[in-house]
Amino acid sequence: MPITVRIPTYLASFAGDRNTLAIDGSPGTVSEVLSALWNNHPGLRDRIVDEQGAVRQHINIFVGDEAIRFADGLSTKVTADAEVLIVPAVSGG
Repeated sequence: MPITVRIPTYLASFAGDRNTLAIDGSPGTVSEVLSALWNNHPGLRDRIVDEQGAVRQHINIFVGDEAIRFADGLSTKVTADAEVLIVPAVSGG
């Protein structure tokens, strides 16, 4: 069963105009999911991670309901039926 990756609408143009992508294989961590995503859609990389490979401050990544910032970061485990959400950070005042 592929892992589902959901991306925001403003990034869909870098992913074949799709908001939902399937990652086949058996990536075990968020980092491996993102590597597979970059292989298929390289234009997404620079919009999600910085030059050092860290998730950009204005981007949040979730595995299910859990933000990876509060888990193990890019080493957060991903199960075969997981849903990974890439969302812009919301701020306000």
